[in-house]
Amino acid sequence: MQEIETARLYLRQFTPYDLDELYRIYSDAEIMKYLRGVKTREETEIALHTMLKSWEENNFGMWALVHKIDRKMIGRCGLNFLEKTPEVQLGYALDKVYWNQGLATEASLASLNYGFQILNLERIVAIALPENITSQRLMQKVGMKYEKNAHYYETDVVYYSISRESYQSKVVL
Repeated sequence: MQEIETARLYLRQFTPYDLDELYRIYSDAEIMKYLRGVKTREETEIALHTMLKSWEENNFGMWALVHKIDRKMIGRCGLNFLEKTPEVQLGYALDKVYWNQGLATEASLASLNYGFQILNLERIVAIALPENITSQRLMQKVGMKYEKNAHYYETDVVYYSISRESYQSKVVL
């Protein structure tokens, strides 16, 4: 089982026992505003199963983010395949109680490091709705650059990317 420790977080693989906490996050309209809306418990269970399957099949996926002090699962962050492409994308969702503390950035940097150092990926992408300025700022903070407007998951998005070479030259962990 893959796990990563950062200054304030544990990134661990999800387990079926995380369903209640993940549902608490996925059912919050404010958290899910830019992530295709709230999910039902059944949709959350399907999403959890998909995350578990990704680890089995690809050796990467979304991590459960556990806050070291609270010992509470506070969100998810990690890598998965961008819809209908072979590209690997960074994704994240964080409980709103923990917003504006740099935790999503911390988890994203750990995920990028895993992608480039462990998986030897050449490039990682990320997308966001154009109005999701906070997410775009996070992408920029971790060294990603705007590349284009695109259309994924049945919606218009902005598309950012970072290469391994660029990551290694700019990011110090």
